[in-house]
Amino acid sequence: MRLPIARLPFLLVGMALVLPGPAMAATLPDSLEQRIKACTACHAQQEKHDAFFPRIAGKPAGYLYNQLLNFREGRRQYPLMNYMVEHLPDAYLREIADYFAGQHPAPPPAQPSGAGTAALARGKQLVLTGDSGKKIPACIACHGQQLAGVAPAIPGLLGLPRDYINAQLGAWKNGIRRAHAPDCMAQVAQRLSDADVGAVSAWLGTQVASADARPGASIALPLPLHCGGVPGSGAQVAP
Repeated sequence: MRLPIARLPFLLVGMALVLPGPAMAATLPDSLEQRIKACTACHAQQEKHDAFFPRIAGKPAGYLYNQLLNFREGRRQYPLMNYMVEHLPDAYLREIADYFAGQHPAPPPAQPSGAGTAALARGKQLVLTGDSGKKIPACIACHGQQLAGVAPAIPGLLGLPRDYINAQLGAWKNGIRRAHAPDCMAQVAQRLSDADVGAVSAWLGTQVASADARPGASIALPLPLHCGGVPGSGAQVAP
């Protein structure tokens, strides 16, 4: 995939800040806040509402760490991210993940939706109750009743750009995005029709997270699916 010209300034920022050389070290303070400016250049606290730059502040640290590993090890593909983390050690990735997990900016406003009533109702159904006929579990079964995620490794779903949700579900359906095996989200995405994907993203986009919403401390078991990125999820899985 060719990197758009508009993204090149961010690549140069990332090269300078995430992997500083001697010249940079002589002019910039060597602090985590300075180094993660390569991240906040794209993942700003203010929502951009596009398919490229989701808000990562407030996500569980284990989830963020897993995603950095996925980019470093090629399970997720986005050239800028793959390049920036290619040579970063595990300890540094954990430090970055912990930093963003501790940030809790105000939630973004709801996104206006042009989806019809039927599509929004279908999206709400899939998120809150799932579809047993298609073996699609409810999103809240894993992502929490408030859809704020669950520590240590399940992300929240509210406040994400609608186009980003569409893009990621599509990437799972097409095998472009992968996670630790067994990849439960790939299984779910394969069971969603294109219309279902649009319905879920449309409904989620119209919802606003509570200002005090935080990832849950634990998840209700049994889980509907075994997820390789969720520690202990294979111990109790619903039949």
